[in-house]
Amino acid sequence: MQSLTRSQLMHRHRDDLMALLTGSLFVSLGLVLYRQVGLLTGGTAGLAFLGHYASHWPFGAWFFVINLPFYVLAWKRKGMEFTLKTVVSVSTISLLSEWLPRWIEIARVDPVYASVMGGTLMGCGMLILFRHKSSLGGLGILALLLQERGKISAGHFQMAVDAGIVLAALAVADVQRVALSVLGAVMLNLVLALNHKPGRYMAA
Repeated sequence: MQSLTRSQLMHRHRDDLMALLTGSLFVSLGLVLYRQVGLLTGGTAGLAFLGHYASHWPFGAWFFVINLPFYVLAWKRKGMEFTLKTVVSVSTISLLSEWLPRWIEIARVDPVYASVMGGTLMGCGMLILFRHKSSLGGLGILALLLQERGKISAGHFQMAVDAGIVLAALAVADVQRVALSVLGAVMLNLVLALNHKPGRYMAA
């Protein structure tokens, strides 16, 4: 295998750093739109939303803590680079999801638009992270492992699991918010299912 020069390594690391920041910004803005109208999503972010709505503890704190056990799986199955990048992504999103409401003020947003745009933003952000060997932790790690083994696409797996998590939210949310949350989950995972496929657009 041809070794990379110092310049090539610096260029790759700079690209990765920019991608992790960009992906985290997309996901964080999508989460802010969801929180503005009381929607939920799937995965560990969905669990963090449930914890936030039930306890009023900060979403960012819930999201960071829930992901901690999954780093062990990531380290064993995906290696050090993937795990460290995922830790950076999760930590950045945990912080940005709490800081963004202080930087931008949304006076009004239609719940349907928040659902569609929020899901699309999060899907695009996750796509950027996936292509640079990172994830949002949790079920995203399992989704990538299953796709690599040829079991099911990451998007289709997450769509099924996320829909289940959002439906379980009926215990703490009304039917309308849950229905819009399902719509958002579909938008998010359609972005992944259509764009994140083996051998297509994958980062080297």
